[in-house]
Amino acid sequence: GSSMTRHLSTIVLAACALVASLPAAAQWKGKGEVGIVFSRGNSDTDTANIKLDTSREIDRWKHGFGIAALRASSDGDKTAERYGAGWQSDYKLNERAFWFGGLRYEQDEFSGFDYQASASTGFGYKFVDTDRTKFSGQAGVGYRRSELTPTGEIDKEAIFRGDLKFEHALTENTKIIDAFIVEAGSDNTFLSNILALQVKMSDKFALSL
Repeated sequence: GSSMTRHLSTIVLAACALVASLPAAAQWKGKGEVGIVFSRGNSDTDTANIKLDTSREIDRWKHGFGIAALRASSDGDKTAERYGAGWQSDYKLNERAFWFGGLRYEQDEFSGFDYQASASTGFGYKFVDTDRTKFSGQAGVGYRRSELTPTGEIDKEAIFRGDLKFEHALTENTKIIDAFIVEAGSDNTFLSNILALQVKMSDKFALSL
């Protein structure tokens, strides 16, 4: 069939980001994102993703928690299924430097691992910290436990953990965000980079690509 027939009807919600103000008494703040794509025609594809990030600052401490999920299928066959969660606590040493401790868990059916769970700690620094631009990095060491599929073999190893985070306001309503993570061990190296362009629609909603 033609391209028009293959994509007879397509409904797209490309990551509508909701900044959720949690109860003031809890002193937590955060944002949620959801993205959905349905395509119907000669080929049926479904994709859905959800993400939630919250944080709280208490004196010199900052605590952050995040979860994410992604599912995709094509003609009824699953092509992606990934779940992740992470926690990090930062202790401010001064206005730019901080010490961190973090936990990360990921379950990805198409990664060759049933799951990967790690704990790490190290030093972080805010290279740029202005209202318009924020750029920080952190590096440390940790421990990772992984279960391989389909054998169920458990792999345990020491890791190096490194992060880079960049955020820049292009205009009053448009922001570019990039977050890079590396976990390097002797048997496996995990790399992740998330690049987003966020357009503010109101005080509560933004469109993110």
